[in-house]
Amino acid sequence: MTDQYTPPEVWTWDKENGGTFGAVNRPTAGARTERELPTGDHPFQLYSQGTPNGQKVTIMFEELLAAGMQSEYDAWPIRIMEGDQFSSGFVAINPNSKIPALVDRSGAEPIRIFESGAILMHLAEKFGMLLPSETKARAETLSWLFWQMGSAPYLGGGFGHFYAYAPVKIEYAIDRFAMEAKRQLDVLNRNLATREYLAGNEYSIADIATWPWYGALVMGKAYDAGTFLQVEEYEHVRRWARMIGERKAVRRGRLVNDVSDRVGGIAERHEAADLDALDI
Repeated sequence: MTDQYTPPEVWTWDKENGGTFGAVNRPTAGARTERELPTGDHPFQLYSQGTPNGQKVTIMFEELLAAGMQSEYDAWPIRIMEGDQFSSGFVAINPNSKIPALVDRSGAEPIRIFESGAILMHLAEKFGMLLPSETKARAETLSWLFWQMGSAPYLGGGFGHFYAYAPVKIEYAIDRFAMEAKRQLDVLNRNLATREYLAGNEYSIADIATWPWYGALVMGKAYDAGTFLQVEEYEHVRRWARMIGERKAVRRGRLVNDVSDRVGGIAERHEAADLDALDI
């Protein structure tokens, strides 16, 4: 190995580290700008971007609406590459400055919820949908939900970052996280070989949380890495990914808060008609 890096005794941040996210990354938390967030007319105010983590919540809302729930929402774009997540208004909702963040205004006082898994659980429990009440089934669903929450950072921040976004290609880092990405796909593939959905034979928030990350990966739509990771090997995950992707609520939800101009979605969503106009 050449050009081996020797860490200093004390790490200091004195320059951007380069790469796709170099301009927004800093070693400190808190607001960088003073700006309030907009508020719409609906009970739920979502502040997000159409990344995999953001898609989880918009898919959840569209599933709730498809089932006839009173879950209308406004979805406001947070452009993370422009630093919107560091505004004072957003930091007040999520001190960790990550999308998505939700304000539930349906009760006597507003409730903030951040972290995508917490939002999915909040909505599932509020509306009594997509999270079983029976103890064993609930435990299985939550186990897979939190599997996704713990595993996806190795896929996105690990493999995705070093394979697609880092300013230099580092063989050790790519090999390390490619191995972990394939191990995770094997975990899913073995599980889905014996059941229709992640937690059993019923669709749940575990599927909603996992599909935007791993469904995109096995269908060759993440990091241009389908060939590299040989995703065709994971036939059961691909079967599951296709099945989830055919759901109308999933097709609608993945298009909300799209600021990339890649998937033909909408930056803001305030009523069902905003999505009805799209060819889905």
